[in-house]
Amino acid sequence: MIPEYCRALEENEISEHCFDLIFAFDEIVALGYRENVNLAQIRTFTEMDSHEEKVFRAVRETQEREAKAEMRRKAKELQQARRDAERLGKKAPGFGGFGSSAVSGGSTAAMITETIIETDKPKVAPAPARPSGPSKALKLGAKGKEVDNFVDKLKSEGETIMSSNMGKRASEATKVHAPPINMESVHMKIEEKITLTCGRDGGLQNMELHGMIMLRISDDKFGRIRLHVENEDKRGVQLQTHPNVDKKLFTAESLIGLKNPEKSFPVNSDVGVLKWRLQTTEESFIPLTINCWPSESGSGCDVNIEYELQEDNLELNDVVITIPLPSGVGAPVIGEIDGEYRHDSRRNTLEWCLPVIDAKNKSGSLEFSIAGQPNDFFPVQVSFISKKNYCNIQVTKVTQVDGNSPVRFSTETTFLVDRYEIL
Repeated sequence: MIPEYCRALEENEISEHCFDLIFAFDEIVALGYRENVNLAQIRTFTEMDSHEEKVFRAVRETQEREAKAEMRRKAKELQQARRDAERLGKKAPGFGGFGSSAVSGGSTAAMITETIIETDKPKVAPAPARPSGPSKALKLGAKGKEVDNFVDKLKSEGETIMSSNMGKRASEATKVHAPPINMESVHMKIEEKITLTCGRDGGLQNMELHGMIMLRISDDKFGRIRLHVENEDKRGVQLQTHPNVDKKLFTAESLIGLKNPEKSFPVNSDVGVLKWRLQTTEESFIPLTINCWPSESGSGCDVNIEYELQEDNLELNDVVITIPLPSGVGAPVIGEIDGEYRHDSRRNTLEWCLPVIDAKNKSGSLEFSIAGQPNDFFPVQVSFISKKNYCNIQVTKVTQVDGNSPVRFSTETTFLVDRYEIL
């Protein structure tokens, strides 16, 4: 049961999930004897999921929406009546009663509008009244109060309590973040997104990549410039310039400049000046191949997964390979692994995490065992980010239109995943 809450039998994992483990064991042991419960029942008991509460909230939200719609309709009617009365030179209609003076239509509309605004503010719904006396039903939030009281007692006794934020793994706490980019007055953002679908038995079903160069100028004295583009792509990528860019100049000299050289690029706004597209089914174009081999055994399935980087010039960061798992069978037994893993028992997934994949670390494998069928481990999904683009298209130089003098510029390159699946 412990692997259901902790990824590894380590002190920091146990400390981070200590209360979850206490409540789970509380459901297993009663008066010193083991209860006849399974993992699914324990999860249900500890989560305290209440169908009646969900129904109550759904009904309440529906009533609130209907009340808001009705108030808006009434407000519009009153405003229209007030405008009609003002146009005819009559006194706006009002409402009175119960001994109070009449209220004008405009004031009523304002009151209703104010009520709508107040209603839109999030409010904490009062708990529904329950009959006094003993009840065997599940008490929502009871565990939370017990946890708070227990924590307060520990603090009063001088114990040091580790919060969930403090209990994060050392690898996450010491994660190195990229330094902020020093943006010059002329800044280019090169972004590529890839969508890829492969079959589990091999073969690329579809691969589509979209890229764009976004130009941002923060000083109007650099508005009349030209970008020198270097395209070393050999895969047949399709290029397209912005309609205001001189297409003949780009085709002849690989320069991005406006059709009217007297005009300037917009200042303090991102402008897309060049975009490209690549669509293929050529397997050799796959940047990162994933091979998943689930094989049935006597106790379930032995799964072997391996990756290989096919583009040596790429450096992929924060790679996460997500493998779905069968529900209700517990945590997988990890054999050999390159990198780290995370088991998400809520979503029934195994995440294989690799901080960097490059030419020095271009292949790796993962082996684990778990109960299930081979089809349970698909589709495999991949995510990553890279500071090197897939299509080797770069801005190498920026010059002024007048005098052809060079201009300092900065570049930000991002290659990321839109969808990457092995079906």
